[in-house]
Amino acid sequence: MSYPVNLTVKGRPAVVVGAGNVASRKVRDLLEAGADVTVMAPSVCAEIAELAGAGRILLLRGPYSTEGLRGAFLAIAATDDEELNARISRDAQALGILINVVDRPALCTFTLPAVVRRGDFAVTISTEGQSPALASIMREELSGVFGPEWAKAAQAFGEIRREMMARGWTSEAIREASRRLYDGGIVEMIRASDQAALAALVHTALGTDFPAPEI
Repeated sequence: MSYPVNLTVKGRPAVVVGAGNVASRKVRDLLEAGADVTVMAPSVCAEIAELAGAGRILLLRGPYSTEGLRGAFLAIAATDDEELNARISRDAQALGILINVVDRPALCTFTLPAVVRRGDFAVTISTEGQSPALASIMREELSGVFGPEWAKAAQAFGEIRREMMARGWTSEAIREASRRLYDGGIVEMIRASDQAALAALVHTALGTDFPAPEI
């Protein structure tokens, strides 16, 4: 069983070896998270070429080289060459670099769950590499459950939490108050853009002097 974490990769160097459609998805995810991405591959798909042309990634055209990994925070091997993937895994681990080999959990020091993301709100699904297909199916199902209102909900709860902390509330008090807001229907109010109902709930649950977030 693995230890689930959320990695902060903003501003950190990440290397993707391979430049096909799978590698392209990994590159997009890394860019969205703010990583500084380098791609190593002898040939590239159209999207990788476009990103390189726009200066969004560094593209090293040519065969894989261990030197290309040096200084990276993490690496992703997304080639169709099993021997090369295994070599990349060994090299990365020898250099102390986090490594993910697509669909080969035994070669990884971290794996990537399926994700439903709505702004800062994210639900992840993992089968510990047993069945990526099942994780993908569950992601599709949960995508219909968690709509765009959850991005606003995360922002609202974050704003409320910061105000609680500024007032010296304890972690337990914050958790209990957040539960009162959730049970009181705050997400449904955000979905309906009902500012008046949200303000009434906040004042009832947290105090009449507590400011309600704008939605």
